[in-house]
Amino acid sequence: MAPNGQSQQNQPPGVPPLSLNGERTLPDVPLENYWFRRHLVVYEWIAAQVPGARVLDMACGEGYGAAAFARAGARSVVGVDANPEAHEHARLRYTMPGLRFERGLVQSWGEPGAYDVVTFLQTVEHVQEPAAVLRHIGSLLAPGGVAYVSTPNLLTIAPRGAQKSDNPWHLREYRAHEFRELCESAFGAVRLCGLYHRGRLHHHELALRLGWDRLHKALRVSRIFYEHFIPGIRTRDFVVSEVRPLSNALDFLAVCRGPVGACYTD
Repeated sequence: MAPNGQSQQNQPPGVPPLSLNGERTLPDVPLENYWFRRHLVVYEWIAAQVPGARVLDMACGEGYGAAAFARAGARSVVGVDANPEAHEHARLRYTMPGLRFERGLVQSWGEPGAYDVVTFLQTVEHVQEPAAVLRHIGSLLAPGGVAYVSTPNLLTIAPRGAQKSDNPWHLREYRAHEFRELCESAFGAVRLCGLYHRGRLHHHELALRLGWDRLHKALRVSRIFYEHFIPGIRTRDFVVSEVRPLSNALDFLAVCRGPVGACYTD
């Protein structure tokens, strides 16, 4: 990840740039591009499902994901975030028909039964009472609605044997079965997918296994290499899959239907 304190580049006139603080990812910061693309690809995967839908993007951050839904043809999109700087930035930067941004807490914002799609991406690991938040999200779904919830895989984000990574904003990180159980505590049907490297990032993984980390440090080309490599990463260098082993996933994506206690058939 890019060093904290770096700010977005080349923002439209009148739009205040946001600075990295480690809590959320941002577009337009070249050395943050890996994390931005890793998050954006999931938004784009979901966006293929939203044409004509009423969408709520909870903890929308900078706003790029909510904007992706609007561009994909959603009937309406609301992006909600509690952070005042993120809200103001999103409101000013992403102006298009059917898209609006609101300030609010994920624990309480929203009208019951009002949304066909609710997204809550890369945030459940930040909240004090995740099961209660997911139950609230379930209450916001219209009949037949879908909630999408993502979170990092503990096994690939944290050191081997550790119970959490060193990210100070994460309260808990999950293994696949733990995340499934959490989602099933709030929803009647849960389908779990994983996010994985492919393309240049898959090749980079192979190079690391062959000792690339030692080589670039020995050659003193680390900074030069990664200043070129990281900005070149694209969403096509990731893939969402239901068939690969979840233990190897970078992130989990839960597709959730039917709040617990509701009558539900798939």
